[in-house]
Amino acid sequence: MEDIPVFLFTGFLDAGKTSFVQSLLEDKEFNNGQPTLVIQCEEGEEELLPDRFPKKGKVSIVTIDSEDRLTEGHLLALTKQYKPARIIVEYNGMWLNNSLFQALPESWSIAGETLFFDSTTFAVYNANMRQLVVDKLRTAELVLFNRVTEDTDKMALHKIVRAITRQADIAYSYDSGKTEYDEIIDPLPFDVDAPIVKVEDKDYALFYQDLVEDFKKYHGKVVEFTALVARNNRMPKDTFVAGRQLMQCCAADIQFAAFAFKYDNAASLQNQGWYKVTAKIEVRYSAIYGKKGPVFNEVRYSAIYGKKGPVFNTLAIEPWREPEEPVATFY
Repeated sequence: MEDIPVFLFTGFLDAGKTSFVQSLLEDKEFNNGQPTLVIQCEEGEEELLPDRFPKKGKVSIVTIDSEDRLTEGHLLALTKQYKPARIIVEYNGMWLNNSLFQALPESWSIAGETLFFDSTTFAVYNANMRQLVVDKLRTAELVLFNRVTEDTDKMALHKIVRAITRQADIAYSYDSGKTEYDEIIDPLPFDVDAPIVKVEDKDYALFYQDLVEDFKKYHGKVVEFTALVARNNRMPKDTFVAGRQLMQCCAADIQFAAFAFKYDNAASLQNQGWYKVTAKIEVRYSAIYGKKGPVFNEVRYSAIYGKKGPVFNTLAIEPWREPEEPVATFY
């Protein structure tokens, strides 16, 4: 069976999801007769108006109004009942994206993910429902801000999005009907072309994010940063882990953003001690990615990952002071 493309639209109530889906299904080029299943996971002020769809369109609309019903079995039953060639999901902004991702049948494939925000209420959601905002931003391919005016502070919106993802496109839809794409260039706070890429304490989160999202940029680079070392007796004698606690949205979200390092005298390092480390990066095949990825000097088995993964070849390491803010953030 061929994969069924799924067009995923996320965002909070009244952000513009339904209006966009309506315009999409009114488009004769898009709604050209292919059987389309629309799954709505919430009820907003606007409703889809099927009488405006092209006559040759074959659109079925179903509602999943409870997160408990969002199961693989239920989605497979819908596939069997409606036999769609493609699927549109208008997702509930109060549900975590992972609830959907875990329920997706194997034959369903995300073909695009667009996140909608009302620019006039975005700051309120970001302040009071930060975890949900971050959850949606992490996987979005396009972030579309609706109800934009000439007075909208687009830089403020841009910064919040870019603090979470540097991969998603950003677009602004004006009340006049005009839409423009974000072309703001974000200079990194460290010089990637320097002989040694020196990452300040306050910039670790951006460094970590940029490396993960664009590892080829760092091929052959020597990097230097302050890190917390973690070691135990189960690790190989020449291996330790170093990185920073990183928070994207709230305390419950904190995770240890770290890598395995290779160092002959690793056993001499203090567990939970702070060090300034310098290491060289290479890019080559790594089973941790299943493709090319950032490898620090060599790919070798690491008990830290339980499989092949990036191992930093330590060029220099010395005890260092704890950063003023031990937990790295994007702000």
